[in-house]
Amino acid sequence: MATEITMPKLGLTMKVGRIGKWLKKEGDPVRKGEAIAEVLTDKIANVLEATAEGVLLRITAPVGTQLPVGGLMGYIGAAGESVPDAAGAAPALEAAQPAAAAAVSKSAPGAGGKKPRATPVARKLAEQHGLDLSRLAGTGPNGSIVREDVERALAQGLPQETSPAPGEPDAFEIMPYAGIRQVIGENMLRSWLEIPKVDHHASVNMTELLAARRAINENLPESEKVTVTDLLVMLTARALETKRIFNALMEPDGIKIYRNVHMGIAIALENGLVVPVVRDANKKRLREISAEIKDLAARARENRLTETDFTGATFTLTNLGGYRSTEHFTPIINPPQAAILGVGRTKDVPVAVDGEVRIRPMMALSLSHDHRIVDGAPAAEFLGILMRMIEMPSRALY
Repeated sequence: MATEITMPKLGLTMKVGRIGKWLKKEGDPVRKGEAIAEVLTDKIANVLEATAEGVLLRITAPVGTQLPVGGLMGYIGAAGESVPDAAGAAPALEAAQPAAAAAVSKSAPGAGGKKPRATPVARKLAEQHGLDLSRLAGTGPNGSIVREDVERALAQGLPQETSPAPGEPDAFEIMPYAGIRQVIGENMLRSWLEIPKVDHHASVNMTELLAARRAINENLPESEKVTVTDLLVMLTARALETKRIFNALMEPDGIKIYRNVHMGIAIALENGLVVPVVRDANKKRLREISAEIKDLAARARENRLTETDFTGATFTLTNLGGYRSTEHFTPIINPPQAAILGVGRTKDVPVAVDGEVRIRPMMALSLSHDHRIVDGAPAAEFLGILMRMIEMPSRALY
């Protein structure tokens, strides 16, 4: 009997998910535990692994479909096995006919450059997903492209490229605004439109913190050495204990100020950005924080983070200091949080020390905060507290 593929529950609060991408086509062999689809929530993009072995018999939910937890996405079973009919489901591929009706059309995109014949629904769906209709072969009346042809093409992962028209000087490719890119974009647009953001910039002397890092790492194996990010997470969490208004969320019932610091850590991936959470960062030792960040980063690169890993952040730190090109930047607040700290590169610069010019490693900090929650003076005070901890870290670190 065929096994149902259903929308997984990736976190305690998850109620619905969206199909971001199918990693297998109908008719493809599937191993148990193999990634078969990408599932999106309002927080993350994560892979769905097969719970059975066999063949992907049918995809009932094409790319872009939103389903409740437990909603039917498709079926896995033995080759040739029949599956229940489902309204709107994409027809199963026949193993002997790999070139299905939704295959790329080998002919020119319409005689005389005319638009391909398609129903209004099919045309709108293709436009939403950046799909070039001229690359499909229609199965409707007189060869017209119908909704099912578009859904089948999306389910099969048909490349969504645009070829240059005759005489067009430059070729280009359309990157669909979907998946993790869309999740990031929607959150950032919400932040930009809803939050009156104020930015504070400062440069901090890293001499003592870098010396402390060298001392800490001296006898540690390479896999356990602490990073500047690890140190900054710990110190920022300590600073937030003194200015708790920055460790807060703007909720419908008011400003929720937290005692414990749940630090969101921005991690760059090849296809976007994720912000998993180090919980209770203010209560953890440096080595604990370092190990947790390493684990989160490794699982992020392997696409193994769950929605629980992203839930509950009260403050976010984003560090671009590893890029020589970025001295400072102004990050966008991750709603509904009150603030975010951006960290730029550390570079040697001449500074005045006791009336003389000395070279010191200086790092750029950018604190962005929601002016509805906190005013400028407390923000300057908080940044000053953090700077003192960075420049004299011994009390906080040991």
